[in-house]
Amino acid sequence: MAKDIEKRKRVMQRSMRLGHCICDARKPCPCDLVRELDVCLCAGERLPVSDVPVRLTRLVESPGCASKIDQASLKKALANLPEFRDPHVLIGMPAGDDAGVYQLDERTALVQTVDVFAPSVDDPYTFGQIAAANSLSDIYAMGSRPISALSVIEFPIRELPDRVLREILRGGIDKMSEAAVPVIGGHSINGRQIKAGFAVTGLAEPERIVANSGARPGDALVLTKPIGTGMIAFAAQIDRSPAEAMAAAAKSMAALNKTSSELMIECGAHACTDITGFGLMGHLGEMAASSGVDVEITWDDIPLFPGVLECLAEGVIPGATERNRESSGGRAVAGQGVTPLMLEVCFDPQTSGGLLIALPPDKARRLIERLREAGVSGAAVIGKVLGEGTGRVNVETTGKRRISDRITGVPPVSPLGQAHGQDARATDAGRCCADYDPTSDCCEPGKMEGQRVETAAGTDAQAKFQAFMQSATAPGALDVHTKEAIALALCVLARCEPCLKAHIKKARSMGFSQAEIDEAAWMAVSFGGSPTMMFYTSVMKKED
Repeated sequence: MAKDIEKRKRVMQRSMRLGHCICDARKPCPCDLVRELDVCLCAGERLPVSDVPVRLTRLVESPGCASKIDQASLKKALANLPEFRDPHVLIGMPAGDDAGVYQLDERTALVQTVDVFAPSVDDPYTFGQIAAANSLSDIYAMGSRPISALSVIEFPIRELPDRVLREILRGGIDKMSEAAVPVIGGHSINGRQIKAGFAVTGLAEPERIVANSGARPGDALVLTKPIGTGMIAFAAQIDRSPAEAMAAAAKSMAALNKTSSELMIECGAHACTDITGFGLMGHLGEMAASSGVDVEITWDDIPLFPGVLECLAEGVIPGATERNRESSGGRAVAGQGVTPLMLEVCFDPQTSGGLLIALPPDKARRLIERLREAGVSGAAVIGKVLGEGTGRVNVETTGKRRISDRITGVPPVSPLGQAHGQDARATDAGRCCADYDPTSDCCEPGKMEGQRVETAAGTDAQAKFQAFMQSATAPGALDVHTKEAIALALCVLARCEPCLKAHIKKARSMGFSQAEIDEAAWMAVSFGGSPTMMFYTSVMKKED
């Protein structure tokens, strides 16, 4: 657009007299944009607009509901705030439920909520749909019928094309229309971080409201959508997610919980909450504590999105997972065989997740049948209410789903989920020289000075050594990325060329840059000296 020089001069003179930019008091005038790009946003000028599609997740710090304040910090801030007591308020802020409930008369109650978060996908229209579905979810979790919505959006209006803002709003309005909910207004903020959501109002009969505090001993726990949107969105943000994983997560996040809500009412649900930013553990723990019960879930029965186990194996876990662990980790009790890595799934922040419903076991079976008939195929019984308690969440495993299988039982992946070759020799990514012929002169388990041990005792020793190697390379206190860097350094220090070539290949498949590989090698050189440096230089020349 043409610059209005007189307008710019007027605006900049005012800023320079004050010594501060009038649009952002933290900046001087002229600001860096004026100096470097000759653009003054305060004068209504805009940055050059590119035809390249905008990747929304690259413009925010934390995607999706991971952008929300963590549960522990929020509770601390809300503690002891003043409350105006009104007998018409059936469920208010102290209850910590999904929405507030205000009774209008004997037959009608208003259910109100608001939800706003950063983009969890790159496409603006899809983000708008997800923002709407997520905001409606709190209403559906209460067993209520949404009747109206107000949009809330923060957007850097002069820094991104107007079409991006329009597409976000269009996606949200279309999804609200699918739910038969009119958008009757809204509020916008010009800000650096893109965020969108809706304030939604619903109606319900007071006696039919489903709170999160009604879970009873013996109830089954039904989850209606898979878990893992936090990991998948973070993986996509750093280009480590397979396309099919992001597509599956996006489709689920944009899906309404309307049918699940209607069917849970039909089947007689005792309690419900939706799984969003605080993760499965945070929301389930809150339900259990509010209901005065302890619960048990089976890790292997939790439905997961494609790519989640790969994310765990590769250590692609968002920071919000750690914050959720700090907030609700005290409720978790890991059973035999449940590893810290497994628990990461339970702390993963969800965006527009499913409903978590407590109801009698026979009604749970009926609910699952009805949900699948209605096309909600991801629903599953994930656990049960044990009895009266303080909100403890016991996590058990049957052993049928093992993360280590994803590391040592399939070909290496890069990016996550994309296999490199199907050679059986490459199926043990945790083993030294995994991608090389077993007859080579590498340090393969079961070989000594080029001779394979064929005795029964030797075969047993080989099996035990392989099991040890798998255990040693599996993620634990150290993630697999760190362990692979250590393996690279040890290969250089041992001056084993086949080993080093195998691990360089594996490291690259895991997303290592050449600079990271070199830095790991130089750690070995710092211990091994000049002969080690000469060895590594020689191998890299052959690689080139």
